[in-house]
Amino acid sequence: MTTTPEQPTVAAGQFFDLDIRVGRVLECETFPGARQPAYRMLLDFGELGERRSSARLTDNYTPEQLIGTLVVAVVNLPPRQIGPVRSEVLVLGAYQHGTHAVAVLRPDGACQPGDRIG
Repeated sequence: MTTTPEQPTVAAGQFFDLDIRVGRVLECETFPGARQPAYRMLLDFGELGERRSSARLTDNYTPEQLIGTLVVAVVNLPPRQIGPVRSEVLVLGAYQHGTHAVAVLRPDGACQPGDRIG
């Protein structure tokens, strides 16, 4: 497989430097101050504690559908200020083909908040 300018290669060490964990959505509400429709969320990462995030998941989910669910997030990126919200983690999702809609990545099986993805 060859790479294109849009898909540069990344050293394995760079990928493994990311701390990707399972989190449980505790709170989710609309974020009217966002430039694009988004939710403000509070997530539980077990021993790592609770973290806040802003995520563009409004095309596929209501807040009620996300509360209580497990998601996958990067927890060791620097926080980003998004309007009045300090987003402390990056919730991962897949852009659905041909759209800007995001399908959240969710772990399968008996995962718990804080479990590491690898």
